Amino acid sequence: MRNQLATAALILAATLGAQAQQKPSIIQPQDKTKATPRLNPVQERAKRLSDQMARDLRLNGYQATRLRSINEDKVAKMAAIEQKNAGNTRLIDEQCGAVCRERDQELRGVLSNSQYSAYYDSREEFYQYDKTYAKQTNAVFVKSVQNPLPASSKGAVIGQGRPAAPEQTR
Repeated sequence: MRNQLATAALILAATLGAQAQQKPSIIQPQDKTKATPRLNPVQERAKRLSDQMARDLRLNGYQATRLRSINEDKVAKMAAIEQKNAGNTRLIDEQCGAVCRERDQELRGVLSNSQYSAYYDSREEFYQYDKTYAKQTNAVFVKSVQNPLPASSKGAVIGQGRPAAPEQTR
């Protein structure tokens, strides 16, 4: 009995000693001063379009990754065209149509025949989906630039300050 107690005490001491030697895993608090990574508007636009296309066309992981890469390139080109030719919808549609035809050619090598056929039949819907999203985000951006409000204004209006009272000299 005494031998068993000594053995148990020895095992307990060895276990506690081993745990004491291990470095404690301290969870570092997240640094709230660093900005969280966010997508720029063009990347967000390409991501939304890619997500919609991947869902509708039922793409596998490889295809979805390739589609995202293609759409990032094409949406960046279309955004540049839209910015350069702002107000000239005919020219924008014409030049963006050429970019869409480039995407068609690239997707031909990524999608299966049935997926490409489904994509080809839905191209106009995807284009309209992207165009609508671009208009919405652009309108919000323009509105925020034209009428900026502080983040915590709660409806307060910033106006001209009151003149300082003149200092009395002795």
